[in-house]
Amino acid sequence: MTDSLPMITLGGGCFWCTEAVFVRVRGVVDVQSGYSNGQVQRPSYEQVCTGTTGHNEVVRLTYDPAQVSLRQLLEIFFTIHDPTTLNRQGNDVGTQYRSAIYFSTPEQKLEAELLIAELEQAAVFHGPIVTEVLPLANYWPAEDYHQDYYEQHPNQGYCAFVVGPKVAKLRQTFAALLK
Repeated sequence: MTDSLPMITLGGGCFWCTEAVFVRVRGVVDVQSGYSNGQVQRPSYEQVCTGTTGHNEVVRLTYDPAQVSLRQLLEIFFTIHDPTTLNRQGNDVGTQYRSAIYFSTPEQKLEAELLIAELEQAAVFHGPIVTEVLPLANYWPAEDYHQDYYEQHPNQGYCAFVVGPKVAKLRQTFAALLK
């Protein structure tokens, strides 16, 4: 069934954070942590962490538009990370943590650009949005131990202090969209 559903790939800092949020959203049928838009084929986590491959830590979302719209997914995305910081989210610094929307269709690109323009017009953030909006390229799934990381390690330091608050923000801000 998921073969016919749309996918969008988002980079919002560490993929553990982004994955932990989107697995809780109604209509999101699959979330896969991975790497995209870099030059190396089949990169490893260690390679991506060097910052030399050009890859971004991302989540690839497969979603059912009858249950959740792309617009709603993008609104969640812009709420759970800071799209105004170039190549960083909090203490995570490097090009692999850049804010990005990697689209698969022209409609996804248009939706992303329209929402960014609305957020900029409304001056929602303290600075300009630096989220790149590009076609998805050279996607590769992250290693198995990165998948469902927060679910498996909720008390690990990073999970408790960085991921947990993002999940709490989702629950508070988007309760109507939770599974």
